[in-house]
Amino acid sequence: MGKPKAIVDEKICLACGGCISVCPQDAMSMNGGKAFVKKDHCISCAICIRTCPIGAISGEVY
Repeated sequence: MGKPKAIVDEKICLACGGCISVCPQDAMSMNGGKAFVKKDHCISCAICIRTCPIGAISGEVY
């Protein structure tokens, strides 16, 4: 089983871009006006999860 990686709840994402600006691996981007995780770039550091002001990002093993 792998480490949990970031996943975005698109229903509540505000597209503020905070997660994009803090990701050390450039694993976050915008897609359709919402944050999107590039799964192959995510290193499970959880910085984006802690940064999201509304909790739209969580960790999930995939």
